[in-house]
Amino acid sequence: MAAGVNRIPILDLTPEVEELWDDLMAAISRVLRSGQFVLGPEVEAFEREVAEYLGVKHAIGLNSGTDALVIGLRALGVGPGDEVITTPFTFFATAEAISLVGATPVFVDIDPKTFNINPDLIPSAITPRTKAILPVHLYGRPAEMDSILAIAQEHGLKVLEDCAQAFGATYRGQKVGTLGHAGAFSFFPSKNLGAYGDGGLLVTNHDKVAELARMLRAHGSRRKYYNETVGYNSRLDALQAAILRVKLPHVDRWNAERRKVAERYNQLLAGTPGLVLPEVSEGHVFHQYTVRVLEGQRDRVKQALAEAGIGTMVYYPVPLHRLPAYRPYSEKAFSVAEQMAKEVLSLPMHPYITPETSKEMAGYIRTLFAKP
Repeated sequence: MAAGVNRIPILDLTPEVEELWDDLMAAISRVLRSGQFVLGPEVEAFEREVAEYLGVKHAIGLNSGTDALVIGLRALGVGPGDEVITTPFTFFATAEAISLVGATPVFVDIDPKTFNINPDLIPSAITPRTKAILPVHLYGRPAEMDSILAIAQEHGLKVLEDCAQAFGATYRGQKVGTLGHAGAFSFFPSKNLGAYGDGGLLVTNHDKVAELARMLRAHGSRRKYYNETVGYNSRLDALQAAILRVKLPHVDRWNAERRKVAERYNQLLAGTPGLVLPEVSEGHVFHQYTVRVLEGQRDRVKQALAEAGIGTMVYYPVPLHRLPAYRPYSEKAFSVAEQMAKEVLSLPMHPYITPETSKEMAGYIRTLFAKP
């Protein structure tokens, strides 16, 4: 492998584009000729199709996954003075959305096996101000929703699922995003179902939540110019909806291929000392294939892989409670999240990684752990 050349990128979207080129061009042309570019029939059709795919009553197309979290929280009645329990080991937008609606994020440590919030620790974080739980299905692995939902029901809390990395993932046979009171999805291009620009989705089985979300995405109005509350400009573009409609029928196949890539990695890297591999668990759709590199070797391994032309990423190098924006919210350490931030490393993952490429990468990785 050539030094310094990212010959095997962590994500490559070009095979997908080539496979779907004719259908994508037809969809884009359809929208251009329609003259309708924001919401409209294309978005409505996508909302119907994605709701049917997920098995949920309402799907509301939005501008981004972050907006889906913000609007989802507000539609569930979360606001100033409330607390929302979530994980410190996630993308910043999860906690940012809580702050943007005026609530306070309350962090709970994670399970080192799943990287998701540890349900056993949630009850001790509940206070009279707690309004909701916001679990994240990190890397495409569903959180332990049975326990989370039971806790929420016992304490009268709302549950908003952060499904940004988990489109198509299932928990006990049910699509994530449909288990709690609402689910928020991102269609950022790198996601398992990605647009070619920003896009998001809020789903729910609750009529009132859907009604409020639709109002909030359009400046707080049900009818144009009759604004009832302060909302947002968060409408899904028709072009992105048309692209997503082309891609939606392929997502299960792509997710199955991701699982095959993960299974190959696990077979090829099994027994490598100093490396902890992710479990290919039920319903996991492997938005990321993330290993743990032990004994302080993560950065060395990452650098060696970069020099060999293998792209990797660290999701995430700093837990949220250690970022400047959230230091005031937490005076205690979350030891598991902090440990994972020092160990996690995501390897190349997309549906088009061949067995030959997997074998080449794994062989090189194994040499990095070989004892002299």
